[in-house]
Amino acid sequence: MDTPHAEEILITLREIRDGQRDMLALMVAQQARAEDQVQKSRDSVAESVALQRLALQRQRTVAWIALPAILACIAAIAYLVLRYF
Repeated sequence: MDTPHAEEILITLREIRDGQRDMLALMVAQQARAEDQVQKSRDSVAESVALQRLALQRQRTVAWIALPAILACIAAIAYLVLRYF
């Protein structure tokens, strides 16, 4: 490689190599951030599902308590209406 352009070619190849290394480092960092975002998203979805299950459980509990109370109130009102009319 004693041609006059050999040094220029070597410099260009080194610049390309360095650029590829930089791009590879950026891609690794980007992949790490993407994996972190995916994990956060999974955690958020899991928390949301857990909260929805808790809400459904509480709704069932309230329904089991409120429904008999409402029926008792309706029965009491019906009794009072029938007794005084």
